[in-house]
Amino acid sequence: MKLKDKVAIVTGAGVGIGRGIALEMAKEGYDIVVTDINQENAEQVAAEVAALGVKSLSVKCDVSNSSEVTELFNQTVAQFSKVDVLVNNAGIYPFVPFESMQEADWDKVMNVNLKSIFLTSKEALKTMPEGGRIINISSIASLQGFAGLVHYCATKGGVNGMIRALALETAAKNITVNAVAPGAIQTPGAQMPEDQIKGILTGIPIARMGQPEDIANAVVFLASEKSSYITGQVIVVDGGWTIK
Repeated sequence: MKLKDKVAIVTGAGVGIGRGIALEMAKEGYDIVVTDINQENAEQVAAEVAALGVKSLSVKCDVSNSSEVTELFNQTVAQFSKVDVLVNNAGIYPFVPFESMQEADWDKVMNVNLKSIFLTSKEALKTMPEGGRIINISSIASLQGFAGLVHYCATKGGVNGMIRALALETAAKNITVNAVAPGAIQTPGAQMPEDQIKGILTGIPIARMGQPEDIANAVVFLASEKSSYITGQVIVVDGGWTIK
């Protein structure tokens, strides 16, 4: 049976994993607020969501900007009155060798990948009813190092620590806080030459690249009542990469 009157915000939902999450949650019956820094992409995905028979709203938002985050939630509450599920998917991963990394590089990744979760979670908890869900997209880069991504790895490690502490504070309202840590996922923003893909596959026991739907399915589970006794956890979805 599909849900009724459940509202989910998905950040960075204009492309890739975020788009996949928005569409899979729409199929489950959630009304979806599609937010992305690219307004055209957000509007396109919102139209795809609406075509699945649920309500949608597209909002352009830089999630590292507190005033834009506040406006995102103002628009959401004006249309839907509440937020049942917040999916913090927006993130960037610019490759920069540490010796070349500037303070501005560090700050931008911190602001988009980590500060944004502070901002959106603060706003969400103002209207989130009992039994709500906060689901953050982490990464296997929170569990192992990747050269050229020191700032990115730091932010994703921060995500993992944040969910555990926040889960303790929200438990009294039966609001769970979890994360999904993707491995190698094929998205428009992660295009690679065929030989590089073959090299990656040698390290993945399941021997295929992940798809946005693989992450979306984990998010759908964590958003559902079936996960009501799970909080403060990181669910790794990587085809077995990190178990080797």
